[in-house]
Amino acid sequence: MIPEIGQFALVLALFIGVALAVLPIVGAARGDVAWMSFARPATQAQFLFVALGFGCLVVSFINNDFSVVNVASNSNSALPLHYRIAASWGSHEGSMVLWVLMLTGWGCAVSLLSRRLPLAMVARVLGVLGALSIGFLLFVLLTSNPFERLLPPAPDGRDLNPLLQDPGMVIHPPMLYMGYVGFAVAFAFAVAALLAGRFDAAWARWSRPWTTAAWVFLTIGIALGSWWAYYELGWGGWWFWDPVENASFMPWIAGTALIHSLAVAEKRGAFKAWTVLLAISTFSLSLLGTFLVRSGVLTSVHAFATDPARGSFILLFLGIVIGGSLALFGWRASQVGFAGRFDRVSRESLLLGNNVLLVAATGAVMLGTLYPLALDALNLGKISVGPPYFDAVFVPLMAPVVLLMGIGPLARWKSAPIPELAARLKWPALASVVAALALPVAAGRFSPMIAFGMLLAAWVFTSTAVVLLQRARGGAGQLLRQPRSFWGMVLAHVGVGIFIVGVTMVRGYETEHDVKMAVGDSLSVGGYRFTFNGVSERQGANFQAVRGNIGVQREDGGAAFTMHPEKRVYRVQSMPMTEAAIHRGFTRDLYVSLGEMLDDRTWTVRVYHKPFVNWIWGGCFVMALGGLLAVADRRYRVAVKPVAEAEITPPAAGGTPQPLPHPQAHAQPQAPAA
Repeated sequence: MIPEIGQFALVLALFIGVALAVLPIVGAARGDVAWMSFARPATQAQFLFVALGFGCLVVSFINNDFSVVNVASNSNSALPLHYRIAASWGSHEGSMVLWVLMLTGWGCAVSLLSRRLPLAMVARVLGVLGALSIGFLLFVLLTSNPFERLLPPAPDGRDLNPLLQDPGMVIHPPMLYMGYVGFAVAFAFAVAALLAGRFDAAWARWSRPWTTAAWVFLTIGIALGSWWAYYELGWGGWWFWDPVENASFMPWIAGTALIHSLAVAEKRGAFKAWTVLLAISTFSLSLLGTFLVRSGVLTSVHAFATDPARGSFILLFLGIVIGGSLALFGWRASQVGFAGRFDRVSRESLLLGNNVLLVAATGAVMLGTLYPLALDALNLGKISVGPPYFDAVFVPLMAPVVLLMGIGPLARWKSAPIPELAARLKWPALASVVAALALPVAAGRFSPMIAFGMLLAAWVFTSTAVVLLQRARGGAGQLLRQPRSFWGMVLAHVGVGIFIVGVTMVRGYETEHDVKMAVGDSLSVGGYRFTFNGVSERQGANFQAVRGNIGVQREDGGAAFTMHPEKRVYRVQSMPMTEAAIHRGFTRDLYVSLGEMLDDRTWTVRVYHKPFVNWIWGGCFVMALGGLLAVADRRYRVAVKPVAEAEITPPAAGGTPQPLPHPQAHAQPQAPAA
């Protein structure tokens, strides 16, 4: 009965979602405190029922209940326990239940952590999240039922895709979904502001920590996915511009623009309409990614579904969400108003330029991702858009973003005199040029692209150092008293610099050798000598493997060590897999993958020397840590006087009740550093 209990719990969650989408929003419009107060307990109850449904699915996998189609298709009795648990979201159906769990979990978090927000705003936000949950729960129950029965039960399962039998894939999907779905909260705050007709600094402050938290999770999720592809797929790359990779990258770029736009809206009252539009667009891109992954239009190691009916449902839902929110925006846009005038050279103008470039970069990635799909759908032929297009279009758009990243924090709000700004930037500019010329020469090979990458990284580091010096003018104590949001900005920008160093070094200096090796053969790569000492067999829990033995030693001396790449065959699906051996270091990775045995008893072996490749993911995690610090800023815990029943004006004839303004709710608190 466990699967039936799980399905019944999802049905109850759907009914709660319907009530949640109607009563609190209507209550906010009518000024009915009782109906608005329904939002919090309803949201928490919906989360509990979805958690119960997801728990029943996990239990079905743990118990090897092969009378459930989902379990029989994606698990096996020989699968280790932790992979049986991960298999519950390794399928399309299970991943959608995880998606709904994350959505209701974010709503539950808002309901618990919003005690200081006005009741009407909370009711509208939770009502919008409830409306979104209806669409996803209907999608699960009507097209992707994870509890569908298989009678008679299968004697055993077909096993989890061997590509997903990896620790990275246990963590990567939940992190990615937390980011994807977390932008629904930013979307809900934007729609709630449109419904209320209220676009002040307080609204931006309420929305900002939730948006940053979602961005942190998405950053971690994308980094984990890149890391998994690097070591699991055996090709040694960290980003391939795969359409499904792009599907997660587009909302990340738009979310980055949204975070900066919210900073201006909170501090200066500017960019209000632009910020609302960015919030809608960012979540819409998350839904677009869902459509790409689950519609069957893509063939990818990351894609889940191949059923066009599911794609049609998501496309319809996408149209309703985007169309409805844009229609609401068009209706309310005239009430947004304009505020916070600024000069052409100011922090606002620099952040605006940053936003425009980020949106243009998002559009470039979207064009390269969707254009081949559109041609194929219209039977106009098939084309492939790969790294050459994205390198030629995306990089030139992002380079100015990095330059603005160094200038923006040093510019004043409203007006930044050019002589003053130039005086602050002259030393970072000089140091960056020197680093760009000297570092490639010191590394052994100069090229314009390597120098340009070093220039951008040095610019980020040196300009951030100047920001710290500016804040430390009153002494080290003053610097230490800076809010957490300031340190979050510093860490996030430093993370970008670390990332640029990693990308520049690995693309400029990596070496690769694809060779045939017999026992005793040696190869010199990157200052290391690799010696092939043969292979042995190894038995795993549900696979058998041929394990290579590669002896490695630095050519200038040093301790020797052994690397063990594997060629695995999983028993149930008879699917061969390459498990690369990686010897990690702070400034380099040694990467060895074992290919096939040839007729002459030699083996194909691929050997890489990848300098600073781990700085790519290290930079991402430093960025995420900066976001966490920004979320923890004390200002987001400062009380905002809630809107009580007495503070709601009675509706005029044919009108809508509105909360009375009060000074605290409309004050412009000090914003964290952009």
